[in-house]
Amino acid sequence: MTLKAIQATSTGRNGVGSFILQCKRLDFHYCDWAGSSRGMNLFLQHNLPRFAASHPSIEIHVSPRPHRHPVIRGHFINGTQHSICVRNLEKGQIQQKAEILRDMSGEKARRVRGGKVVGSLNEGTRGIWSPFHGAKAPSFER
Repeated sequence: MTLKAIQATSTGRNGVGSFILQCKRLDFHYCDWAGSSRGMNLFLQHNLPRFAASHPSIEIHVSPRPHRHPVIRGHFINGTQHSICVRNLEKGQIQQKAEILRDMSGEKARRVRGGKVVGSLNEGTRGIWSPFHGAKAPSFER
């Protein structure tokens, strides 16, 4: 008698195991006339079609803004927007800025401060330290 293996396939449950990009839309604003948009115009002609094809879940909008510096604006699932000015940047640098917006979570930047490393709702097993605990301090009187 031979045994046959059962082929098991995993099923996704409630989005677990799948990654959803937080960036839902990227707006590319440029100027045809201004010299600060030279890199943006080259990016739009050469790199943007490949970038858009490799990220089909991100909506891409391209619009001219005459007499203004070029800007990339990211719109996120949580409703926030982040803008990056890309004036006088080369097309490779603009690609990096677009990838930064693509990878952002959309959350507001927070400062990480030092302090309590571990937070807990339970009190420690040894209790709370106090300078009045422990043995009496030695006396230096004669």
